[in-house]
Amino acid sequence: MVKLSEMREKEVINIRNGAKIGYIYDFEIDLENGKVLALVLPGPGKVLSIFGKNNNYLIDWKDIVRIGTDAILVNIDVKD
Repeated sequence: MVKLSEMREKEVINIRNGAKIGYIYDFEIDLENGKVLALVLPGPGKVLSIFGKNNNYLIDWKDIVRIGTDAILVNIDVKD
């Protein structure tokens, strides 16, 4: 089992292009069923998850391929 606090320390990487997306900043949780629905990562241009545009990355739980010791691999569509 992986704790949410431990997941925040792992870098999120997209397996489609090998890009480092960043670190988890928050979670979307279904409180009624006790399930994590998505990962929230700061979008481009954010400094310390505070300053910048509010364009966060929302990665659905189903898009997580693997949670490793150092990284979380995701399979998400790359939009230009």
